[in-house]
Amino acid sequence: MKLHNLTPNAGSLGREKRIGRGEGSGHGGTSTRGHKGAQSRSGYSRRPGFEGGQMPLQRRLPKFGFTNINRIEYKAINLSTLQALSEKLSISEFTIETFIEAGLVSKNDKIKILGNGILTSKLDVTAHGFSKSAIAQIESLQGKATKI
Repeated sequence: MKLHNLTPNAGSLGREKRIGRGEGSGHGGTSTRGHKGAQSRSGYSRRPGFEGGQMPLQRRLPKFGFTNINRIEYKAINLSTLQALSEKLSISEFTIETFIEAGLVSKNDKIKILGNGILTSKLDVTAHGFSKSAIAQIESLQGKATKI
């Protein structure tokens, strides 16, 4: 064993700073918080988006666009989905409850049937809305498209 082989025991060096433990710790007085100001006080928490008093990004950027408060959001379901579901469950009548049980929509969603896909069987569909092509395909096979 020589002096150049000696090392301190694991964990004996590099302790974490003990803040707020008096002057002898080397971090006494203000406890690394600086003098005065909000960050030096207890209970301070910075709000999201705060940039140190600089004008925050969300206030610097311009606002644009328009949001219609009367817009109605529909959950779109294509005819191809209806055809696949009718073959899988062997049903020909679709109501709101059928869509909820199948897991396609939740109970508060409004449903709109769209005309994407090919329908091969007669279906009776009840929904909140239909596209013109969906109504045409459903009624061409003597099915019924009932709007709620």
